[in-house]
Amino acid sequence: MKHPSNREFFAYWDDKRGDTRAPERSDIEPGAVRELLGDIFVLSYDSDAGYPFRVAGTRVCALLGRDLKDQSFSSLFAADSRREIEDIIGCVAEEMLAAVAGISAISENGSLAHLELLLLPFNTRAHSPVSLTGLLAPFERDLTTLRDFRLTSWRYLHRPEKLVPRTLRKLAIARGFMVYEGLR
Repeated sequence: MKHPSNREFFAYWDDKRGDTRAPERSDIEPGAVRELLGDIFVLSYDSDAGYPFRVAGTRVCALLGRDLKDQSFSSLFAADSRREIEDIIGCVAEEMLAAVAGISAISENGSLAHLELLLLPFNTRAHSPVSLTGLLAPFERDLTTLRDFRLTSWRYLHRPEKLVPRTLRKLAIARGFMVYEGLR
């Protein structure tokens, strides 16, 4: 992650999830991320409606020049990026993987703007709607209304694999010399 706001929100989300794949939506306290709230949003996992915004921060709404509640998230993207962002949202919600993406957009004056998008899942519960959260952070300041979002890069953020105790014992015994068994 390049943007400090995304790193801060991810660190908070990661702390709240503990040993689980994702935190409960109720575990996220708005007061704890007060400075980031303007850039944070929550999406409903509803592909037929284009993954509508449930909540969107004031800076996100200002970047798009309108109130985003119940508006389609995927419709913000140009046609050539729309299917890809929908696939990413599906992986975040269904596989409970965090994702970070680079985005370019066209501003009102025709200049190119660069943003970083962070998408984070919430733990799912029976009989409750699936949703996910995220943060949209622009790299430029004083941007006018943006349109035609395009994905420039993206990746999923996997939890680091933990070494199992047997592996740790082997490393302690090896003390710098390691023999790897193989086939002849």
